[in-house]
Amino acid sequence: MLIRCGYDIAFNTDAKTAMVALLSVHPSRHQDLRTPQRLMASPDIPLYQFEDGFGNVATRFAIPPGGVTLSCDFVIEDNGEPDVRAPDGPQIPVEDLPDAVMPFLLGSRYCETDRLMDVAWGNFAHYASARDRVDAIVDFVHNHIEFGYHYARSDKTAWNGYQERRGVCRDFAHLAVTLCRCMNIPARYCTGYLGDIGIPPVDAPMDFSAWFDVYIDGNWYTYDARHNRPRIGRILMARGRDATDVALTTAFGPANLVRFDVHTDEVQSIE
Repeated sequence: MLIRCGYDIAFNTDAKTAMVALLSVHPSRHQDLRTPQRLMASPDIPLYQFEDGFGNVATRFAIPPGGVTLSCDFVIEDNGEPDVRAPDGPQIPVEDLPDAVMPFLLGSRYCETDRLMDVAWGNFAHYASARDRVDAIVDFVHNHIEFGYHYARSDKTAWNGYQERRGVCRDFAHLAVTLCRCMNIPARYCTGYLGDIGIPPVDAPMDFSAWFDVYIDGNWYTYDARHNRPRIGRILMARGRDATDVALTTAFGPANLVRFDVHTDEVQSIE
């Protein structure tokens, strides 16, 4: 299938303000692009791309006094298949895990493994396989947190989400990631596009989405605690330890968000 994605995001500033944005499609999906993907800035300002420590495409620039509008529009091809469930089998012992996945077992800014360790082992230790544990964690988080855009808070951690039982997609992902790590299952936070494809239309503005990957039986598998069902048409933008690593934009000074429009729609042709 073909999916048209993009955004129109605007900031107001009183003074020149440096910013880093992770608004590009992840390199693992570059071969699927069917039209060019280019971040545009208005007014026209220099944009510099680099690869961050997690393999994401990041963009550096300085917002001029007054502000900037960032926009992008592209078509990407997707296989149209739902998320693949991890295979069943024994969990890989920590001592046998690859070095590269070890950071995704550790606590991080929004994923306090120390505070949720007892919760995790008290609820999920009796499951025999990694897949069964992840399934149980996803079910638990999905039922534990009430979704609502008005519950969004930039400083909310996994522990806060567990205590408050309210949040947005990033809070579902943070809590699930943390509980998986507590159970010695490597888990990484992901963000990207997820349109209302293959489900009834949702009466809410389109937004970017957060989900997570787990490392089971030698591969990474995608799970989504907010929706708690395999979905079609995920377009990965960035992944890391938590939302700190994959923030859509990070301003190094005052910058007020004044417009935030995202679109993700299945289309029949590129034109």
